[in-house]
Amino acid sequence: MKILLKNGTIVSGSESSVADLLIEDEKIVKVQENVTDEADQVIDMTGKMLFPGFIDGHTHMGLHVAGTVTADDFTTGTAAAVAGGTTTLVDFGTQYHGESLKEAEKNWFDKAGDGNSCDYGFHMSISEWTPSVKDEVDDMMADGLTTFKLYMTYPDMMLNDGEIYEVMQKLNEVGSFAGVHCENAPVIDALIRANKAAGNLGPAAHPASRPDTMEAEAVHRLMVIAKEAKAPVMVVHTTNAKALNEIKKAREEGVEAYCETCPQYLILDKSSYELPDFEGAKYICAPPLRTKDDQEALWAAIRDGDVDIISTDHCSFTWEQRLMGKDDYTKIPGGLPGVEFRGNLIWSEGVAKGRISAECACRVLAENPAKLFGLYPKKGVLAPGSDADIVVIDPQKEKTITAEGQVTNVDYSVYEGLKLQGCIDQVYLRGNLCVEDSKLIKRGLGQFIKRDKPIMIRRK
Repeated sequence: MKILLKNGTIVSGSESSVADLLIEDEKIVKVQENVTDEADQVIDMTGKMLFPGFIDGHTHMGLHVAGTVTADDFTTGTAAAVAGGTTTLVDFGTQYHGESLKEAEKNWFDKAGDGNSCDYGFHMSISEWTPSVKDEVDDMMADGLTTFKLYMTYPDMMLNDGEIYEVMQKLNEVGSFAGVHCENAPVIDALIRANKAAGNLGPAAHPASRPDTMEAEAVHRLMVIAKEAKAPVMVVHTTNAKALNEIKKAREEGVEAYCETCPQYLILDKSSYELPDFEGAKYICAPPLRTKDDQEALWAAIRDGDVDIISTDHCSFTWEQRLMGKDDYTKIPGGLPGVEFRGNLIWSEGVAKGRISAECACRVLAENPAKLFGLYPKKGVLAPGSDADIVVIDPQKEKTITAEGQVTNVDYSVYEGLKLQGCIDQVYLRGNLCVEDSKLIKRGLGQFIKRDKPIMIRRK
């Protein structure tokens, strides 16, 4: 079947121009002015913005954590993803203590199963570093799990600095890198003890226990290790100006450092933790939400190219699950739902408000993640030969975010009542129309994507 999209504005990471786009057999076959080929379906895209399918490189579907399991599994989570313009996600497979990487890989394939609604792959989270695990890194690369995750916090996940150094060296040898969760675990543990001793047991104690200084310190330490290892690294979910400045300084010293942030750190702030009636529990995530000044610093960094990708860290829990921490904030399962609204939020709060350009949005939502996660040019660009993953945004369309009717398997929205100026109108997954008039109309077409080695982004 041939589908011809006429007169849309084709957006790349470097330019936007009006052109026609021809789809055949799930691939893009032409992108040019005045395509005259006959097609089974011709759709006028005048006034619409056509982006490559968005890629979310940071999700947690079906994750066992904090004594419970995330509300979204792969079936509901990938449906929410494609509803919001994410045509490919890369979830974090987790090696639990005592497991091999191959066992962890099988576990995540089993979790994903069938019925996924967007294409997907896996990073591998390494929580134990042994000679046998080191050997398995090559197996992961061969299987298409070509990027990794490390933690500097959480006792059941974190590696020590020496192990992080050794992992970085090994990943660099095989042409890969790790995304790292940066927080100073021992100091955070001390701050938690102090808050509990003082009787501070509600959500407001959460940001007090995990301050921006302890994120920035861990980022600094990671940058020093990366410099010594002569290896690339990514800081995931960067939340604040102090941490961002540590990344910038390291780059000036020659470290190949990449930076990810998430919509919650661009739109929400720590005042949410002060909401009455335990409402602040909805916003518990790690690292925590920060200040409005940190928001503006991150937006500027996106505009200037210092932030490379915007992911979601989608880790969803219902209100009932949040109530597990009613009497102790450390028992509130941490993480926010976000995969359904990322594209709309970045357009409305970023492009429509003049903070960033459409081309910048394309870079951080599609092009850069496609390159860094070994998906380019199959994904991340609207070009002949690429998958026909297309997000159509109508800049004139308005919508208000509400929990009612959302695809995400959660009974609230942390963006409840936020008005969108311009929003996603259609989404094509490999040429299949899955979203029409902002509504999910087709599920279950997602496929596992065996990824290639990362393509490192060259900075000017």
